[in-house]
Amino acid sequence: MRIDAIELHRVGMPLVRPFETSFGVQTAREVLLIRVRTDAGDGWGECVAGTEPFYSSEYVDGAAHVIEHYLAPTLLRAPDVTAASVARQLGYVAGHRMAKAALEAAVLDAELRAVGRSFGEYFGATAEWVDCGVSVGIAPSIDELLAEVAGYVAEGYKRIKLKVKPGWDLEPVARVRELLGPDGLLQVDANTAYTLADAEHLKRLDPFDLLLIEQPFDEEDIASHAALAQVIETPVCLDESILSAAIAVDAIERGATSIVNIKAGRVGGYLEALRVHDICRELSVPVWCGGMLETGIGRAANVALAALPGFTLPGDTSASGRYFADDLAEPFVLGSGEHAGQLRVPTGPGTGVEVDEAFVAARALSPHRTLRG
Repeated sequence: MRIDAIELHRVGMPLVRPFETSFGVQTAREVLLIRVRTDAGDGWGECVAGTEPFYSSEYVDGAAHVIEHYLAPTLLRAPDVTAASVARQLGYVAGHRMAKAALEAAVLDAELRAVGRSFGEYFGATAEWVDCGVSVGIAPSIDELLAEVAGYVAEGYKRIKLKVKPGWDLEPVARVRELLGPDGLLQVDANTAYTLADAEHLKRLDPFDLLLIEQPFDEEDIASHAALAQVIETPVCLDESILSAAIAVDAIERGATSIVNIKAGRVGGYLEALRVHDICRELSVPVWCGGMLETGIGRAANVALAALPGFTLPGDTSASGRYFADDLAEPFVLGSGEHAGQLRVPTGPGTGVEVDEAFVAARALSPHRTLRG
């Protein structure tokens, strides 16, 4: 394809409730959307970078800047662009994986819409429905936490993930385990809030029979995760540390992780996410699909990714209503009956969702930018 124009849209999306992690409290998402206009049709992608550089070094202003001044001009100059070529064409820019992933997703959306193929078909999805977990932020009180979790259980979610940090870990986990019973799927996410000095404290989580503890230490500290895995019974899962398939292999071989959270934006795009999935499956390491409070654009792609055979654990592919009262595409709603706690994998061309352009315009935080070659 030839790309004729690239649009940058910044949209404000209020959350239905504050979402607190060890990084801070979030009440809304500032979403950077990418629209590519090609000679074969249009495509949309979503950048998952946050407003501030707290979860990662990437953030919305930085992503918009590097796209406008470096990444987009490169693609606009290219005589031919495919999703498979984007990573190579943009490889001269160091890092900025989330920005690159958004462009790759938009190109892939346009490419697949042009030939009538879905993300799921292209990825090699083997499931028509995927199990859904829900990520529960740090609550103001234990009672409020339990009420929130009970609501998600009633909605049918297959797995509960609790955000934890020093001072908010043992008691919340104990009380939620009591609520769920011994068979309820429960895991925790520390978002790098601990250090290896906390290993004995984290070992006190073992009796709660957790699926995993996610990213307890700094993302660059693979060695400490390997050391922790030797001390605790709870499986260690890496999130922020996993930036590519090569890093995933290294972490697995060093014993730092026995489960991998795959986030397409974090690893630089859905094609690299496929490579992470494939190598983990080859090594018999379970994976699950993480979430970054995506709108319907990113959520549709994530659900398609989670339908691959290696995704054996429920991911953070919650229904749209978990985060947003209104979405910029048709909302994802949990199934019922035999599909309770699941989302249907989109089968339409590209992401399988249609962007409500009027909604995008109404929620715009600034006039959109159109870049041309």
